[in-house]
Amino acid sequence: MRLFVAVNLPADVRQALWEAAEPVRRRGYPVRWGGPESLHLTLKFLGDVEPSREPEIRLGVDSAVTGARRFTLSIQGFGVFPSASRPRVIWAGCGAVPPLEMLQHRVEREMEGLGFPLEGRAFRPHLTLGRAKNGAPPVRMAGLGAALEELEYAAEATVESVDLMESRLSPSGARYTCLHAAALES
Repeated sequence: MRLFVAVNLPADVRQALWEAAEPVRRRGYPVRWGGPESLHLTLKFLGDVEPSREPEIRLGVDSAVTGARRFTLSIQGFGVFPSASRPRVIWAGCGAVPPLEMLQHRVEREMEGLGFPLEGRAFRPHLTLGRAKNGAPPVRMAGLGAALEELEYAAEATVESVDLMESRLSPSGARYTCLHAAALES
């Protein structure tokens, strides 16, 4: 099983964000775009995991959210990782509010206790809109950064749960399934 821990946003927020990015998708950049249903904020990527470990991971997610309260997350701005000259990931930004950072830290620590290595990079909250196709020449990505800067979108969403997700890869893209939702307190 290929697993990760994430925050899933309401369907209407995901759909509105997807529609806001339409002008960039129409430009024909060599990008594999997800879809509104695939937009999520990853807190911790676990990778390939034996199915027998799912119960302990569920308990770890539950433990990470114990005592955490619902909070509001702002979504705005667009960009690329790692750089505009060689974009690999096209994203929409999420506010790095203290409740989100603490939640991510708690998930990271719980998963470390289960044997998953700590992330070596700083947490940069974002929603992945698409990924550059393998082998896409940088010249075909020219202007992508500027096109993303032209987009306008701003929204807020209430984070109500942290979800254990399964990712199934296929030639048409990844499919995500929520295996467990750990609710945050009201």
